[in-house]
Amino acid sequence: MRSLILFSRLAEVGRLDTPKMKGEYDTGQLFLHRVFGYRGVILFPWLARVYDRDVPAKKDSTDDGSTSSHVGKEVKGRTHTFYQVLIDSRDCPFIRAQTEAVTFLGTQESSRSLYAIPGLDYVAHEDILPYSTTEKHPLQHELFDKFLAYCPERDPPFGAQETLRAWQKKNHPWLELSDVHKETTENVRVTVIPFYMGFRESQTTSVFWWRYCIRLENLGELTVQLRERHWRIFSLSGTLETVRGRGVVGQEPVLSKALPAFQYSSHVSLQAPSGHMWGTFRMEREDGYTFDCRIPPFSLESKNEDGSSPSNPT
Repeated sequence: MRSLILFSRLAEVGRLDTPKMKGEYDTGQLFLHRVFGYRGVILFPWLARVYDRDVPAKKDSTDDGSTSSHVGKEVKGRTHTFYQVLIDSRDCPFIRAQTEAVTFLGTQESSRSLYAIPGLDYVAHEDILPYSTTEKHPLQHELFDKFLAYCPERDPPFGAQETLRAWQKKNHPWLELSDVHKETTENVRVTVIPFYMGFRESQTTSVFWWRYCIRLENLGELTVQLRERHWRIFSLSGTLETVRGRGVVGQEPVLSKALPAFQYSSHVSLQAPSGHMWGTFRMEREDGYTFDCRIPPFSLESKNEDGSSPSNPT
């Protein structure tokens, strides 16, 4: 089997396995990303609530009957499996997604730096294309050998080391994926996943931080380009902020039939423990038609913290 990363870059990876329609993939499962094409390995699953505004309410069922709080109350949440994964470092330069996808805010009072883990991503179950290989070191990532051990008697033949279990337990508050929001406008689907990062406390104020990961995917035939962003940010303290600008993260990505998706992460801070965000992306189609693509509203919620800092595996 060959993995197509870009038009002119092919790499042998192994034998394609049948994707699972039911059940979860195991730790150590190697895969190709269905949309971005990169090689990866599964660390562990997350069970998230997905609020999809494209699904009619009467058909949108949930295992626990939960509904979205604060934002989009008419949209029911349905549970769905996502996976924490490592990305092969050889593929990072060739994919249209930020490869430092996970960031933490250190809790040391004297530090304002962000703590980033390169090559860590969250992948939906349907985006996993599993494969197997006879290689003992099939993935290049600095954490692969720290987290996983080769176990030829297992299937998949890579098992979790105690280092991975301890790291997952220690960093659970910063890693946890809980809510996913989706909405489609004019065949452009926007998916948002917010993460709480922590807070900074001074003598006069507390500042709470979140990261949000956004994926845009062109489901249509015509090429579109993101031109502008327009955000509305509401804080529980009562403030409403408007943010406008060209593109996102310094780019105006083109979504074509050949390269239909783009993913990026950004950060937001509030002087309150919760808030909401929503907005639009101004898109331009190849035929000159422009439209506002809706960004689904989502909540920014803080979590109780034990005062510990995120840990780096040794």
